[in-house]
Amino acid sequence: MAAANGSGAALFSEEELREVSGVRLGDGFVEVMCGCTSRRYGDAVGRLLIYPSGDLAINCDCTPGCGEDKLTPSAFEKHSGRETAGKWRNTVWAMVEGEKVPLGKTVLLKYYNLSHNGSNKGRSGRLSHRDEFIRCTRCDKERRFKLRTKEECRVYHDALAKLNWTCADLTTDRMSCDDDEERGSRKVLKGCSRAASCTGCMKCVCFGCTMCRFTDCACQTCVDFYSNSKE
Repeated sequence: MAAANGSGAALFSEEELREVSGVRLGDGFVEVMCGCTSRRYGDAVGRLLIYPSGDLAINCDCTPGCGEDKLTPSAFEKHSGRETAGKWRNTVWAMVEGEKVPLGKTVLLKYYNLSHNGSNKGRSGRLSHRDEFIRCTRCDKERRFKLRTKEECRVYHDALAKLNWTCADLTTDRMSCDDDEERGSRKVLKGCSRAASCTGCMKCVCFGCTMCRFTDCACQTCVDFYSNSKE
């Protein structure tokens, strides 16, 4: 494996990952087995996704059909039932040489530690991008896009650029034009860390960062962002 680059999974050397359990190289991320231990509930196991931007996300496998995915390490720690939450670097672990090793003592956080510091962050520590909606040109229903990770931001970015976007284009969720639209009372909840019904503030509105702008996209928004960032 090569050194880190923005193209995808080549984030760590072969030597760095040799003794780490559950390693999988994806398209734009590295995935490893992780977990968090509660005295009451035991081990909650998940899969940690590490992105070139430094962003982290955990898909939980604590029980069959759990369904919790794209959690921040902090949210995963709380989800596991850990009695003393708030120090996920020490409580969320990876399996290294057959032993549970806190993430903070592994090489897995080297990009997280070096990630950009100028972007908006919520109380959970994750980058704050409010949920957005796009209206289907076929059924005229609005569909929600969650923007918690760079992958989700790219899905929304590409959908927004598609002139005749339809529900069938929503690949992240199994949804069709036959599915009901979200209730109006639910739509006002857009994921702001300041207030659930926020209509837009500095905590949840992002005007461009390395999470929602893409070096391989030729649209004017992305080109201008990276052009300006080099000046």
